[in-house]
Amino acid sequence: MAVDYTVIVVYLAGMLAMGWWGMRRARSKSDFLVAGRRLGPAMYSGTMAAIVLGGASTIGGVGLGYQYGLSGAWMVFTIGLGLLALSVFFSARIARLKVYTVSEMLDLRYGGRAGVISGVVMWAYTLMLAVTSTIAYATIFDVLFDMNRTVAIVLGGSIVVAYSTLGGMWSITLTDMVQFVVKTIGVLLLLLPIAVVKAGGFGEMKAKLPTGYFDPLGIGGETIFTYVLIYTFGMLIGQDIWQRVFTARSDTTAKWGGTVAGTYCLAYALAGAVIGTAAKVLYPNLANADDAFATIVKDELPVGVRGLVLAAALAAVMSTSSGALIACATVANNDIWSRLRGRTAEGEHDEVQGNRAFILVMGIAVIATAIALNNVVEALTVAYNLLVGGLLVPILGGLLWKRGTAQGALASVAVGGLAVIGLMAGYGILANEPVYYGLLASLVVYVAVSLATPATDTAVLAAWRERLAGREVPEPVPAPR
Repeated sequence: MAVDYTVIVVYLAGMLAMGWWGMRRARSKSDFLVAGRRLGPAMYSGTMAAIVLGGASTIGGVGLGYQYGLSGAWMVFTIGLGLLALSVFFSARIARLKVYTVSEMLDLRYGGRAGVISGVVMWAYTLMLAVTSTIAYATIFDVLFDMNRTVAIVLGGSIVVAYSTLGGMWSITLTDMVQFVVKTIGVLLLLLPIAVVKAGGFGEMKAKLPTGYFDPLGIGGETIFTYVLIYTFGMLIGQDIWQRVFTARSDTTAKWGGTVAGTYCLAYALAGAVIGTAAKVLYPNLANADDAFATIVKDELPVGVRGLVLAAALAAVMSTSSGALIACATVANNDIWSRLRGRTAEGEHDEVQGNRAFILVMGIAVIATAIALNNVVEALTVAYNLLVGGLLVPILGGLLWKRGTAQGALASVAVGGLAVIGLMAGYGILANEPVYYGLLASLVVYVAVSLATPATDTAVLAAWRERLAGREVPEPVPAPR
């Protein structure tokens, strides 16, 4: 294992070095939060794929393959579909807005009255997303070093907080590119073919497993529908995803670079399901399906390769964790704290320091919450239920329906968010009903209240159309309170 340990240590040291190098490039608020809005297609595609394919997509995707076979690809597949839909239909317009957060977009569209409440919902989502990624460190470091859960979370989380705090989005972008390469090599080029060969090839896999393992719909129609509702639509509106769209050099980069990343996600989804299916042949009686990834890596891969694949798992977790962390800090600072206290005239340098401080504080909060929680699936479900139930309708409504009003948006966020919380308490966190009924309530209230209130001021809509067309390039001015 000495070689494997060396690979991991070198990888982690490289992440910190990237963070230090990124700090030298983060000289302004734009640099720190959105990498100066100047990423080209190759870097944009790599970093976008890195952030959406986290520990849940890697460890969880293999686990679903172990449990359901090829249809276990659906969770990650719907993530890829969401990224494709965002890139093809919305990313160009989003990039042209030149904002920093989803709430700023809502303020522009509705006239400056939706920011705080939508910011609170988005903050809760990004916080829980960061927590779920941080919890996953315990699984990986347990395989590597037989490490105590709390120590593993603190170690992994501290590295992510360190490089994210140092250089913001520039550090995260640089580390994500490395992580994208490591994941591609570790999972797609090494673990996938080795797992299939160790299982005896596809013919042997089909002979040893029930036919349901090779049914593309074996996981169940209702489950697939729920994945689409939560993950595909979640990709359209999450701050962590939008903040990457804001880094694109142009709307063309956002559209086509995101399309490449989405296509990559589809391939990654199938790879995870095949690896899990192979693991089912090799280890038919695992107590926990999520142990399939760690087990096949630990037992079947040669020295050195094992270290690289485990580094790939770390890369998957770190990319999502860092993206969610900077999104959480950006929302907390720009959408909540600055609005509540009232803005003062700050220079760009001061704004960098302020955002850096928020990343550090939010990072500590994420690590502490991750230590306190045990169930990754429940935390992730809470995050996406809040996001989709509370924000999907006002965001897409603002982009697609000009009759939507600020009052309708605020009512939609409040009713949808509270409905989801109440229904999770009644039906259970993992039930499908909370997001179904919460989203329906949000839609009904948005339409009804919008139609019952005066239309959005024509000057606000005119300014909105100018921004969507990319004809207004200055950074956004905060809306009056």
